[in-house]
Amino acid sequence: MKIPIYIVDAFADKLFTGNPAAVCPLENWLSDITLQNIASENNLAETAFFIKSENNNYHIRWFTPKAEVDLCGHATLATAFVLFELLNYNKEIISFQSRSGILTVEKLKNWFTLNFPTDKIEKIEITNELIQCFNKKPIEIYKGLADFMFVFSNQKEIEKMNPNLDHIAKFKNRGIIITSKGNETDFVSRYFAPAYGINEDPVTGSAHTTLTPYWSKQLNKKELTAKQLSERGGFLKCKLLNDRVEISGHATLYLKGEISV
Repeated sequence: MKIPIYIVDAFADKLFTGNPAAVCPLENWLSDITLQNIASENNLAETAFFIKSENNNYHIRWFTPKAEVDLCGHATLATAFVLFELLNYNKEIISFQSRSGILTVEKLKNWFTLNFPTDKIEKIEITNELIQCFNKKPIEIYKGLADFMFVFSNQKEIEKMNPNLDHIAKFKNRGIIITSKGNETDFVSRYFAPAYGINEDPVTGSAHTTLTPYWSKQLNKKELTAKQLSERGGFLKCKLLNDRVEISGHATLYLKGEISV
């Protein structure tokens, strides 16, 4: 069987920045084992698979090298890029059915805007076990549906943070977001998910469903700019819409090819 594959740098306005995602269009779903093996072989933070469903919509799934996940922003943006730019999708908005419900992506010039549900977070106690995740104590910790979010005092702390990846991997959640106010953007972040095969994710769209409502409240504004401070880096525009969040970014094609399965 031959399967098309595209690799797209998401949340990137030029090649070799942002977060690379693999995108594989399918005629029908393959077995979960085959999907996971492909994602493991790709060895990127995420591989997105999609099939066409009713009413010219699509069904999307995402796999890390180790597991299927409930929500992924950068691979959804990459999939929309492939559909809009390479597979001649001719409407303004793409609708995806997913494990997190209906997700849409709108294209306006060279911006792709994800519309995702906001995360539900609660403030939790700063325990000694959680403090051991990093080399500095946070000022607040929150727990969302999939991730912890550690809040720190300033951008320099985020830049200099050393994660204890072995310790982070012991927790049953997906990963940990660290964040602070930004110097040139409203807020900055980094993201670590070693238990899912991602030591540090370059740009994490789904984490901004947690970050946006938090910083919207802290800064008293609905529209925010954000930067993820990974080695590759990525810029995002975020907008809070009650129980939804819009996350916007650019994308760039790196590769198109074919998998033999």
